Amino acid sequence: MTIESGRRAVEEISFGQRIADTLHLVQATLPVQRRMVHAGDAIYQVGQDFGSLYVVNSGLVKMVNLSSEGREQVVALHFRGDWLGLDGIASGHYGCDAIAMDTGEVWSFRYEDLLNAALRTPALLSALHQAMSRQLARDHESLQSLCALPADARVAGFLHYWAEAMEKRGLRTDQISLRMTRAEIGNYLGMTLETVSRALSRMARGDVIRFLEKGRREIHIPRVDALTTFMRQVTTPVDARAFH
Repeated sequence: MTIESGRRAVEEISFGQRIADTLHLVQATLPVQRRMVHAGDAIYQVGQDFGSLYVVNSGLVKMVNLSSEGREQVVALHFRGDWLGLDGIASGHYGCDAIAMDTGEVWSFRYEDLLNAALRTPALLSALHQAMSRQLARDHESLQSLCALPADARVAGFLHYWAEAMEKRGLRTDQISLRMTRAEIGNYLGMTLETVSRALSRMARGDVIRFLEKGRREIHIPRVDALTTFMRQVTTPVDARAFH
């Protein structure tokens, strides 16, 4: 094991432990309602009055809004340990639909109960602030990607983000099951279905990824760092032209 891989392993254990600790803290200090969800289930909907926050205990959740043209727009993805509904704190209503992408469990608790419990357990307030900070950082990174990277690099970055999210939670990264269609990925990344398909095909031809079945939802990633290398390769020509 190299120094870098060792450092990453420690960070992943730390992140996974923080998720476990936060879930235990929430469960121990708040009246939590557990809900099993399945693909397509709405956890809450845009415009609904805000009153509760949610935490993903298992499964995947997408945040969906409508574009100005009336099309469904995927604006965020959430994995185990992520908090949902934070955008409703300021406005008093939820700003997006929260839709389950597969079978999982979501916990909910009243925001008022959280604030009251935080007076007795300050660590709860710290957990809320950390969740807000992570979401802000993720939104910033996503915006930078959409503004600065070419299409192929955006798709590779998306796969790297997905694999990294799995890795941080102690799950396998060499094989991932995409819970999104090509159209949804394109929608999320700001490109067409065809552009996404071409980018994935180019990565497959370069053996950066491998498709494991006809529907191409199951993707094998021999080396996650190869995605980073691919991103650099397709980004460098664009950067170089900027100086001429």
